[in-house]
Amino acid sequence: MYALYIANKNYSSWSLRPWVLLKALGIAFEERFVPFLEGETYEAFRKFSPTGLVPCLVDGDVTVWDSLAITEYVAEDHPNVWPADRTARAWARSATAEMHSGFFALRNICGMNVGLRVTLNEVSPALARDQARIEELWSEGLKRFGGPFLTGERFTAVDAFFCPVAFRIQTYGLDVGPEAKAYAERLLNLPAMQQWYAEGIAETLRDQPHDAEVPLVGTVTADYRAVAK
Repeated sequence: MYALYIANKNYSSWSLRPWVLLKALGIAFEERFVPFLEGETYEAFRKFSPTGLVPCLVDGDVTVWDSLAITEYVAEDHPNVWPADRTARAWARSATAEMHSGFFALRNICGMNVGLRVTLNEVSPALARDQARIEELWSEGLKRFGGPFLTGERFTAVDAFFCPVAFRIQTYGLDVGPEAKAYAERLLNLPAMQQWYAEGIAETLRDQPHDAEVPLVGTVTADYRAVAK
């Protein structure tokens, strides 16, 4: 059975991607939680991950790091990770790679913090461009392949890679159009996403560097997280 190393569900968008993919597709795995700690976590994470980062998947004597590499590794045994149709699969891989390597303004300004609700001080031009491109991608996939997911009827890896965006839309109240809002809500309502959210807000551990980023970009209007230790 796969062992998937992840960090705090409240904060770790990278951990969410392979976790929600495996959960939503019913692929068995053992979750191994290693929290972000006060100060440096590199040495603690290096015990299981060559890069000192999460997520990291271990399958017997095989170690796979990086969320996209994990996705491709799992897909070798589980073809339903990607769409069956070649054209849809090519589009899904392209959109997934774009999400994996881009959208820096969204990542930097709207860090994942699922238990908070935040009003941003401003929407910078760079953030507005990222939002517009995400809406364009989502609209293209939904129209081209018929929905309700980005490449058709089934949830696949490309949807998993945009699940952290759905949480960001919820946390920061990002002003997206009705089609994008409906798709984000569809992701948020998935049982796997509901589980991640419930377990995220139940966490009592706090990562101060992540929390310290929030007041720099906006005002916290609600905090649904359990009381911190």
